[in-house]
Amino acid sequence: MNIRITIDGTPVDATLNDSPAARDFAAQLPLNLNLTDFHGNEKIADLPRGLSTSGAPSGVHPRTGDLAYYAPWGNLALFYRDGSPSAGKDLIILGHMPEGATKQLADNAEVDVTIEDAS
Repeated sequence: MNIRITIDGTPVDATLNDSPAARDFAAQLPLNLNLTDFHGNEKIADLPRGLSTSGAPSGVHPRTGDLAYYAPWGNLALFYRDGSPSAGKDLIILGHMPEGATKQLADNAEVDVTIEDAS
């Protein structure tokens, strides 16, 4: 699924994978979120409701540009730098945005985003 993430007014095209969590995330769109920095490699925000973790792989290594769901906290994470590997089923990759689009995320402590279906 194609989505558009507007970061402080700048639109960025991204894609979601076909996982149950990504489909559940897409059902919540459009979303307006205020993302805050976490660990110097990702921006996070709480989602209105949790996502399905059905069929989630065990262990992922988030990369720059990944959109992910952190199940224990129920939040969305947009990675602007590579993240640490996760051994369990707690971090679920939902999709990806182009690496060049992550500069705005890295340059600001907080960013406002709108995420919507771009199909």
